[in-house]
Amino acid sequence: MKMPGAVFRQAVQDATGITWEEWVTTLKQAVDSSWSHEHMKEHICEQFQVSDEWGEWLTVMYGQLLGRIPVGVTKDAGVQIGVRKTIKVEQEKVWDYLTSPQGLPLWIGDVSEFRLQKGYEFKSKEGICGKLTVVLPFRKLRMKWKLPEWEKPSRLQLYLLPTDSGKTTIAIHQEMLDDVYVRELMRRFWADKLEQIKNYLEGRNE
Repeated sequence: MKMPGAVFRQAVQDATGITWEEWVTTLKQAVDSSWSHEHMKEHICEQFQVSDEWGEWLTVMYGQLLGRIPVGVTKDAGVQIGVRKTIKVEQEKVWDYLTSPQGLPLWIGDVSEFRLQKGYEFKSKEGICGKLTVVLPFRKLRMKWKLPEWEKPSRLQLYLLPTDSGKTTIAIHQEMLDDVYVRELMRRFWADKLEQIKNYLEGRNE
């Protein structure tokens, strides 16, 4: 099982003052590999006085080293996340907003240009970069997508799924993420962005 990515390694050191490599050495001595997830987490929290959240992350990440497979990890797509939200706006209006100078900053950042064509490469002032690989107008965008602090890009897909009642479901699927810590960060990121999109478009549609 590969080691966690740079984002997690930096976060765990910032939160606990201990590097991930040092944690692995310590946990090999402090926990029994046969323990359940709950037992291991409780022991880590009590013995090392870490928060409940970091007790959970240390347990999950160390569990992976022991061969345990956490939620969101698949053989083909690696670590992945799916987030969706249905809004009371037509499919075309959602697409137009997401690809407009007003909507692009939500998920790409400040870009001087954005062309809806396969092979187009983008990079925002915030450092988000990528390359469009599939463009199906009003229906789907597929791309490589990378935050500046990431070591490698993810694979991001945005789908717009119309409903019979005139609403649109925005479905976001992201694959090839570094680890399950980044997966959780992206789950929160996309949930927040979809809520912002919903509030803006439904507010304008009233």
